[in-house]
Amino acid sequence: MTHVEDELNSQPECWTRAVSQAAHHTTELPAPGERVAIVGCGTSYYMAQAAAALRGGETDAWPASEFPHDRPYDRVVALTRSGTTTEVLELLRRVREGRGRTRTTAVTADPSSPVTAAADAVIVLDHADELSVVQTRFATTALTLLRAHLGLHPDTAIPDARTALAEPLPQGLVECGQFTFLGRGWTVGLASEAALKMREASLSWTEAYPAMEYRHGPISVSTAGTATWMFGQAPEGLARQVRGTGALWVGGELDPLAELVRAQRLAVAVAAARGLDPDRPRHLTRSVILTP
Repeated sequence: MTHVEDELNSQPECWTRAVSQAAHHTTELPAPGERVAIVGCGTSYYMAQAAAALRGGETDAWPASEFPHDRPYDRVVALTRSGTTTEVLELLRRVREGRGRTRTTAVTADPSSPVTAAADAVIVLDHADELSVVQTRFATTALTLLRAHLGLHPDTAIPDARTALAEPLPQGLVECGQFTFLGRGWTVGLASEAALKMREASLSWTEAYPAMEYRHGPISVSTAGTATWMFGQAPEGLARQVRGTGALWVGGELDPLAELVRAQRLAVAVAAARGLDPDRPRHLTRSVILTP
């Protein structure tokens, strides 16, 4: 079993711990009425997108490298598995130097990493740390923490994750040559993350869109041998239109975060079918550290 497989299989247990942990970090996480930015890089950025959409109100998600330092926030929440990502550390340094009233919170897997000194508060999810380059359980555990903090973690999420791990993938899905992931609201970030997992682990041709935007052009790539996967409730009539192209339609029947677990499994399965090692994704490292 690869590191990725081992780690993605442990997600129900990690989520259970995160739900309990959320109750102990109410002061470190966004309070009602705060203007909040949630930031990250790669997978963490897509989790930030999902969390920002769930929170609503004055909440933005930014790639750490694109953070608008001229925009006022009450709190910045940085998601960083390693705690060493260059863009995140630089962002937190600039916020500390430039905005004395902006609080910063880092959510990380490593309590000994540099981010613990860079942020005002730190939440450690060391039980969700990973050996793999490709993120799975840390990302979903961090989002579970934030969902629970917002009171939006449903009782069905963890049982659905176990179902996602136990049930076979839809017939014919692994053999597809192109994959499109769709979302609505907070699940747009999950769709983007599913596409990233497929690219990283299996070098697949993947795309991700808000569900209705997919109908405005991207549906033209759908045909026999492609797959379109919906995270959450699909717009009326979209499944019928996709099936009409000859593509395989995968409806999101489980909790959307559990659907992401299924997509992680797909990435590993496609990698295996293509003779690839998902623990050694091409051109990637576990943390992006930029040096002069």
